Amino acid sequence: MSKIKLEYLWLDGYKPTQNLRSKTKVEEHENFKGTLAEIGNWSFDGSSTQQAEGNSSDCVLKPVAIYPDPNRRNGYLVMTEVLNADGTPHESNGRATIDDDDNDFWFGFEQEYFIMDVQTQLPLGFPIGGYPGPQGMYYCSVGGKNTWGRDLVEEHADACIDAGLNFEGINQEVAAGQWEFQLFAKGAKKAGDEIWIARYLLDRLTEKHGYYIEYHPKPVKGDWNGSGMHANFSNEVLRTCGSRKIIEEICEAFRPLTSEHIDVYGAYNNERLTGLHETASIDDFSYGISDRGASIRIPIYTVDNGWKGYLEDRRPASNGDPYKIAGRIIKTVKSVNVENLAK
Repeated sequence: MSKIKLEYLWLDGYKPTQNLRSKTKVEEHENFKGTLAEIGNWSFDGSSTQQAEGNSSDCVLKPVAIYPDPNRRNGYLVMTEVLNADGTPHESNGRATIDDDDNDFWFGFEQEYFIMDVQTQLPLGFPIGGYPGPQGMYYCSVGGKNTWGRDLVEEHADACIDAGLNFEGINQEVAAGQWEFQLFAKGAKKAGDEIWIARYLLDRLTEKHGYYIEYHPKPVKGDWNGSGMHANFSNEVLRTCGSRKIIEEICEAFRPLTSEHIDVYGAYNNERLTGLHETASIDDFSYGISDRGASIRIPIYTVDNGWKGYLEDRRPASNGDPYKIAGRIIKTVKSVNVENLAK
């Protein structure tokens, strides 16, 4: 028998933005294979996380995904859903609302964020009492004049890959101290799981660097880009329809539901979605081919592939919950009667 460390992760009940929480469970196993079937539910004090009252405080953690912990000996990362004591999904449980049990929907999330210095409370590259040079030279830059935080970013990429996440890339973004990573998964729930695991690994790594991660969509006011979490999505219809009409009708289905989408796309997104800095206005809805100033971009790949491919919703904020974002997108896409359009 050997002891293993299981790090149970969950989302708390804070509003308007939920936070990751975690705690470690040490168990003895013989020939542990790292599967969900080998571990069980756990509980926590929901009164300390805005998820229960003190006189009835137990909430349940149900494991839904498990990955090797790249930074811990005999360690595993366990993503969980929060349940009420009676086994029903807690109201804070966005994952339980996703209607994608057959994994028809594929999601690729582009997570932007700022690396902040704990001492100065400023993004890396920002001097105390002033500003770095204007935007233009930071995006995908190389060299110490325009690049900050690569040590953390590279370590995070290795950790995600070692954990078995489908990690697809990294790049420095438009503002100083701003970076992005990309993840892709076949299945909306899996895509959400992997974003949260990747965020956890990134946040944990900052503890030894003297940094912290800022997911606010507009942490630096003025002529600086905000941070989003662009959602690239497809289902069997989008991947195979070969029809401009059907794809544009799917885009149009988002128009009357703009407020419903914005409601779950992250707090303070109005500060980012201004119509400037590669965003559409939060008050408008638009879509266009290869248009990064639109609400939804129709990628040139989809057009060149005979109108078969995916779409990119550029509105989700960097602090959004990928579960809620994916769930809302799926609901809207499924509302389109494709059979009638194909006639």
